[in-house]
Amino acid sequence: MAKSWREAKCELNKDTSGVIWDLILYVPTVGFLLLIGLRYWFSDDSVLMGEGLMFLGFFFFMVAANRISKRLLLMPSSPVGLDIQKEHIAMVLKNGEKRLLMRDIRYFSDKAGKSFGLTGTDERGSKQQYVFHKGQFSEDHFNQVSKALAFYK
Repeated sequence: MAKSWREAKCELNKDTSGVIWDLILYVPTVGFLLLIGLRYWFSDDSVLMGEGLMFLGFFFFMVAANRISKRLLLMPSSPVGLDIQKEHIAMVLKNGEKRLLMRDIRYFSDKAGKSFGLTGTDERGSKQQYVFHKGQFSEDHFNQVSKALAFYK
């Protein structure tokens, strides 16, 4: 039996080129926020400004660490496999679990075509959200997955 256009299966790879771009973006941002925050914090009249900037610096540091670790597939909750069927979308996580998105599945692609988001309700009834980057797929797998997920737009 021929495979439908709505079905696709692939393994995800580490996105090292995306990690380099994230480092180029986040390292100066976090560094400047923390350094300027320290400068204001040690001045006598702008302690609140310093605390605010240091909070933003640490917040962006945590966002960057999470984003980079998910692109490198280091987090236990990172998907390492994707299986799209007509009735559900199955994701194999790094910790060995299998998540099935069964209801309210939505596909969100960006205008540049470099990443997409996937949301839905899993078999336990909890809402799940995932972001996938083009560098995690081979070229033909990315096109095949995008075509299969276009049904859920």
